[in-house]
Amino acid sequence: MLKDHQDAYGHAFYDYYTKKKGYEIAERDDGYLDLSEDLESYFFEFDQWPSHVKNVISFAEGTILDIGCGVGRHSLYLQEQGYTVTGVDISPLAIKVCRLRGLKKAEILSITEITPTFGVFDTVLMLGFNFGLVGNVRRARWLLRRFRKITTEKGKILTETYNPYQTDRPEHLDYLEYNKKRGRMPGQLRLRMRYRKYATPWFDYLTVSQEEMKEIVTGTGWVVTEFMDGEGGEYCAVIEKS
Repeated sequence: MLKDHQDAYGHAFYDYYTKKKGYEIAERDDGYLDLSEDLESYFFEFDQWPSHVKNVISFAEGTILDIGCGVGRHSLYLQEQGYTVTGVDISPLAIKVCRLRGLKKAEILSITEITPTFGVFDTVLMLGFNFGLVGNVRRARWLLRRFRKITTEKGKILTETYNPYQTDRPEHLDYLEYNKKRGRMPGQLRLRMRYRKYATPWFDYLTVSQEEMKEIVTGTGWVVTEFMDGEGGEYCAVIEKS
């Protein structure tokens, strides 16, 4: 759980929800800063989502766990469709916004704290580019094996990320090379989020190509069964038990 002074995106979400004001800054460990003033997209309704996300969420079924649920845009949509959905996030204020928006089950919990004692689910959501929450290859494979234990026989993972190689921006191409030189995956970002006086701890966030995702999943008891491409390198994947 993030402490209040660390809950940068939670404060940004809460300010946007209550005042329609907010932004977020992603700070990368090479000094690159990315300012986003587009917090409205976190609150988009289904008809405003990109087509690849609309397509992948149609694979959701049964009881659903939404990891890194943010302000609950995916959870709330599925809840409205009649599904039992539990949203989890490490941000206390994000969870507060989820509850204010009507999500019935929302808990403060990190991805590494999810065990079968928390529940067993038919579908795990990791949308909003949340495949990145696996952090690195070793932890990704450990988490995928754990997800087998918190899912039913027909369990599946619906996830989203982007291909880090689909860029022509020098600062991003340089970062891919920088990562390779220090023995990291090229798309393994080291980030922290900032908003006003708040800043999260530094964390790893893994972005991968489709081929890299298939390699990571191999041998974990899961298999990628479908990809759905977006625009600009983002894509969704359906991952099912092998």
